[in-house]
Amino acid sequence: MDAALAALIAATGWSSGVNVYLSMLVVGLAGRAEVITVPAAMTRTDVLIAAGILVAVEFVADKVPYFDSFWDLVHTIVRPVGGAALGAVLSGEADTVVAALAAGGLAIASHVAKATTRAAVNASPEPVSNLLVSLTEDGMVLGVLWLAVAAPVLSLLVVAVLVIGGAALTVAVFGRARRALRARRERRALRRTPG
Repeated sequence: MDAALAALIAATGWSSGVNVYLSMLVVGLAGRAEVITVPAAMTRTDVLIAAGILVAVEFVADKVPYFDSFWDLVHTIVRPVGGAALGAVLSGEADTVVAALAAGGLAIASHVAKATTRAAVNASPEPVSNLLVSLTEDGMVLGVLWLAVAAPVLSLLVVAVLVIGGAALTVAVFGRARRALRARRERRALRRTPG
């Protein structure tokens, strides 16, 4: 597997964990424009229209506070499976299983980071941060996919940094939530203590 294909599979895997439908649409459109080589089925008009409709639905669903966390929960299976399927399809005949596992694993990592971040953002009292985070995620998906085509080696490094950063963010959010729960239990215990 050459670096360009590995970069495309890694970028598609990571981006699928954030927005699998946008990943499918961008890869299909890039294939149709002959910027990259993809299976003909991904460039069919009906597939692109279906992906476009799903992108529009996700775009709206992902901007609504609290509903976005429900959407993430529903997509806990969809995004990694979609990422694995895209990885397998893009790999062609070369290392299909490895490509599917790598793309699916990257999709799981980015999905967990996204879902955790969104749950933390939803705890914020104002809705603007939710909108900004969602738009940033969409921009990152487009950027990572573009980079996979324009600078494959750099895109592999960016995906690695995003996975490590996402893992660190997830650990930090869970740590903060655990400390907040502990503090809440301690306050309750103090209130129950006589005198």
